[in-house]
Amino acid sequence: MEPGNAALRTSGMTGPHLVARGGVTGTGRQPPGQDGTPVPARARLAQLPGLLRRHWLVTAALAAGLVLRVLATVAYQPALIYVDTLKYLYGASPGSDPLGYMYILRAILAVGNLTTVVAVQHLAGLAMGAALYAVLLRRGVNRWLAALAAAPVLLDAYQVQIEQMIMPDVWFEALVVAGLCVLLWQTAPPLRLCAAAGVLLGGSATVHQLGEVLIVPAVLYLLVTATAWRQALRTSVVLVVAFLVPIVGYSSVNYIKHGHFQLARGQQSTGRIVAAADCATLKLPADVRPFCPTPHQQSFGPDWIEHSKYSPLHTAPVPPGKTRAQLTRQLTSAIKSQQPLRIAGAIGLDSLRLFAVTRSADAYTTPLWRWQFQTHYPVFPHWVTLSPDHTIIVGVQVKLFGKLFQKPLKPAYGGPAQVNVPIASFLRSYQLDGGYTPGPLYAVLALLGVAGSVIALIRRSSASPGSRAAGLACLLFTVTAAALLLSPDVYEFSWRYQLPAALTLPPAGVLGLIVLLGLRRQARPPAGPATPGNEAAAPAAG
Repeated sequence: MEPGNAALRTSGMTGPHLVARGGVTGTGRQPPGQDGTPVPARARLAQLPGLLRRHWLVTAALAAGLVLRVLATVAYQPALIYVDTLKYLYGASPGSDPLGYMYILRAILAVGNLTTVVAVQHLAGLAMGAALYAVLLRRGVNRWLAALAAAPVLLDAYQVQIEQMIMPDVWFEALVVAGLCVLLWQTAPPLRLCAAAGVLLGGSATVHQLGEVLIVPAVLYLLVTATAWRQALRTSVVLVVAFLVPIVGYSSVNYIKHGHFQLARGQQSTGRIVAAADCATLKLPADVRPFCPTPHQQSFGPDWIEHSKYSPLHTAPVPPGKTRAQLTRQLTSAIKSQQPLRIAGAIGLDSLRLFAVTRSADAYTTPLWRWQFQTHYPVFPHWVTLSPDHTIIVGVQVKLFGKLFQKPLKPAYGGPAQVNVPIASFLRSYQLDGGYTPGPLYAVLALLGVAGSVIALIRRSSASPGSRAAGLACLLFTVTAAALLLSPDVYEFSWRYQLPAALTLPPAGVLGLIVLLGLRRQARPPAGPATPGNEAAAPAAG
């Protein structure tokens, strides 16, 4: 059964029902569009009310998501500015992150200001929900389950808040969703779709370096999907080459401009490693020991240890003939060799935070308030502050711990900071009082995704076409979720890095549920043959 008929199957419009509902008219002619002829614009508009009625649940979620985004845009003008925003507006801390987002900003700012940017980002958030809904329908998920899977990205306040920020996360998410949907649009993706998916997924790495890990779930999906090894090899090669095109192109520009062939300097795991150490039992040279933090200092978390100028990594004395970088490497090497389980345990504990019943502030992790709506315009002393007349003042730093150059935000980017306090208060209450996807629900969705993926792998040949299509899609979403959510924990935990959960775990969970229900149906004993005298009880065909 072709996946393209999933929307018809889920609405009951298959087989004889198509004829009864107008699939073929009494004159033998098909309605406009079904015979390949273009559908006139007026006919499409006439079909819109019926389309909205059939998909009323996702329509309601889209409408509610639109309202939240309009409120966020009105509440905070011209947009929310974060410390990392300065990388993309002013080129601060060059080389620390890929700057693909900078080029997106330049394109939008050429025709508008920062409010225009967040408006486009909010539209991208709505488009992600619609795209996930559409691809789930094609994979056999019924309408209400597909709508529920799309709801987190549409209604989660943390998602809406990051869209209101001048940050690359939304574009990273949009490229990931686009790549996954293209790859899943057909059960056996042709080469052109593999190439398109590769470019989109590879392009995500030029916006956020984490995108480099996406090649793993994408190739795994193609290898499992293929029915012959030649097909698996061909599609995988096309996807890998297409994936590398934007990455190599961006790295080539960096080589010409800055003399290095890479997306950015790799994120350091020093803070994570040092924060997990038991310095009291660690065997260290005398000149390295001052670099190992006290338990009190470790309580501030990996981010503080990595970046704070008060961290012992940056304040410990350096003997003559040594460098700070050499001594830091000695410290991390000693921790890796002597206490590897402490590092693994710290990463494992952080990976479970997503599934907590509540989201609460924790000194060990990056501050949660950064990703929450406030009733005032949020500032970050030294980097983002406000003048007495509410002009946004930014501090641009061209190197770590270097001089801060204070300057007003360019007038072309927008006017002074403005907050509509009543609307901001509503958004904050919505967010803090349950306007986000609960951790236990994420846990259930993750378990369903894992179960559906395992079943898809072990029942590749015996599953029905519909169950197989759902299972393979479940596998792709589940492995992608694992790659996107676990990889950042190697460096540090941040609720910002958990946002892709809203894009991957709900689809994985509902697809896993479809696979489990299909397995249950297959396990039922077939109905016995009709016996003389009870033929009338058998349902009529059709």
